[in-house]
Amino acid sequence: MIVHPRLLQLSGSVKGPMAACAALGLAVSAAYVGQALLLTAALAALAEGRHGDTVPLLAWALAVIAVRAALLWARACVTAWAGALVKARLRDRLVERLGRLGPAYLTGTRTGRLQTTLVDGVEGLEAYFSRYLPQLAVTCCVPVALVGWLFTVHAGAAAVLAAAVAGVLVIPRFWDATLLRRGRSRWTAFADLAADYLEATQGMATLRAFGAVRRLGDRLAERAHLLYVTTMRQLRVSLVEKGVSTFLIQAGTAGAVLAAARPGDAWGVFAILLVTVECFRPVRELSEHWHAGYLGITAVDGLRDLLSARPPVRDTGTGTRVGAAPEIVFDDVAFTYPGARRPAVHGVSFTVGRGQTVALIGPSGAGKSTLAALLQRHVDPDRGAVRIDGVDLRELSLDALRAGIAVVAQDTYLFHGSVADNLRLARSEASDEDLAAAARAAGAHGFVSALPQGYDTVLGERGATLSGGQRQRLAVARALLADAPVLLLDEATSHVDVQGEEALAGLRRGRTCLLIAHRLSSVRDADRIVVLEEGTVAENGADYYRRLRAADEVSA
Repeated sequence: MIVHPRLLQLSGSVKGPMAACAALGLAVSAAYVGQALLLTAALAALAEGRHGDTVPLLAWALAVIAVRAALLWARACVTAWAGALVKARLRDRLVERLGRLGPAYLTGTRTGRLQTTLVDGVEGLEAYFSRYLPQLAVTCCVPVALVGWLFTVHAGAAAVLAAAVAGVLVIPRFWDATLLRRGRSRWTAFADLAADYLEATQGMATLRAFGAVRRLGDRLAERAHLLYVTTMRQLRVSLVEKGVSTFLIQAGTAGAVLAAARPGDAWGVFAILLVTVECFRPVRELSEHWHAGYLGITAVDGLRDLLSARPPVRDTGTGTRVGAAPEIVFDDVAFTYPGARRPAVHGVSFTVGRGQTVALIGPSGAGKSTLAALLQRHVDPDRGAVRIDGVDLRELSLDALRAGIAVVAQDTYLFHGSVADNLRLARSEASDEDLAAAARAAGAHGFVSALPQGYDTVLGERGATLSGGQRQRLAVARALLADAPVLLLDEATSHVDVQGEEALAGLRRGRTCLLIAHRLSSVRDADRIVVLEEGTVAENGADYYRRLRAADEVSA
């Protein structure tokens, strides 16, 4: 009978549905007790030879059974509704939390583990919230009320029954700590295995190329066996607990009847027998619902880690918009990733003028992506500041800042959905004409129109059915729809063909652009070039590209 404090906090948004489930559970239990009392009276009348009273009592019992059937149907409907509501609200909350935590949190978390928490963990919590907790309320009320009433009928039998009920509720709790500890171990093994399978699926082409499919399969088999062993250990403890509970229920029922057995008191014996059964019914159902919701309880650590994680940046700004083609200033910026021995960037200062395109180039690890993350406020600088039109980014709300920056990245992410759905991520209210206009400007309208259903064609996961250049042109179209005053091109030219280069050139017009690249040849149209080396600015000027070109021509 574990009630986890963190899960009680999570139940705040669904207390109404849970209360409805508990109320219907109490009504069902009342119907069972009413049926038991009517059957008691009918059996007593039959035993005492009062046959005329038996038929009306049985008729009333049938009426109560019909009412109980209606209550059971209503409880099943409300339970299903509450369960769906729990899952929807909790998943919405978790996804919203992930959005606030941003890429900085996701880079340190295995995707498979996170997916398992969001899917299987929340699925398990449905039973905990919609069935276990309402049944816990029923179990706390019904046995207490029935034992109290039985004291007015037969004090000795009631005392035996009270001891048995207390034993059923208390003694198995000695195994709860062990169950929870082993359940957490099982959940960890389950989440790790799920993460391994997801990685294996995503990297199958690489595994085949290096002939590593069998080796990874053997490793996954070992992990699956570990999960099996952990599950069996947990099941052994659970079966012991179940056996103890069943013994106490049977012993309590028999003891109460024996204590009440006396000649000539048929009503008392039947009442104690049938009411004792109803006294233990909520306890048995609680045990069933506990095992149904146990998966969610063991997943609470992952949920707690996600919900208690602190976002790397605080959304305390009050600024509501970014002006047209603004000036961007990096002022003595320094940042070190947690756990790193050296700063990713330090002493970085440069300016991107209004409507200018400034290129950041340098080798891998020079700090280009860190500066892009600082501009989007995925992280905040340890020293210095990034300003837009003289306003520190921390003074802008995150929604306003990110609405003011359009990003075209090296790896364009397209979701499993239609072309139109993917484009409308930038502007949900965009019309079909807006989509077509943006696609034309990005050089994508031609190939989109040639797809089987045009803009309604469902793309494969990550846009796998398109070429790299086609995905990049859709990314440009999406950025055009966003119509943001600041443009961040993060290695966006890696898959670009001639049409894509023309689209990018059009996208940059009228916007302030920060262009990140490894190769100098991809930034020849930039107004200025900033060269990064080992996290700091090594060169900053408008003529850098021209000087290198001149040097190449002389050496040739």
